[in-house]
Amino acid sequence: MHIVVPIKQVPESGNVKMDPTTGTMIRAGTNTVVNPLDLNAIETALRLREAHGGSITVVTMGPKAAAKALREALAMGCDDAILVSDRAFAGADAWATSYTLA
Repeated sequence: MHIVVPIKQVPESGNVKMDPTTGTMIRAGTNTVVNPLDLNAIETALRLREAHGGSITVVTMGPKAAAKALREALAMGCDDAILVSDRAFAGADAWATSYTLA
């Protein structure tokens, strides 16, 4: 069994600032963490692998700094990690992100 878990790096605090011109989040100076719900998905994948064997790949789309989230998932026990990163993805909404990851 090969389990793929998409994860997202999100701002750590509720103090998210948006650029009024572009409508995108200002990431500079913002601490980020793995989305807590995604941590639950990783834990479920780890339990499935323990029960049925196989491997776990985590995947995220974002800037190079998103590799931190992937390293955390690898430290939790995931086998592989994929970072999809390109300047063209900057400011992608949920549909664009879903389309890209699919």
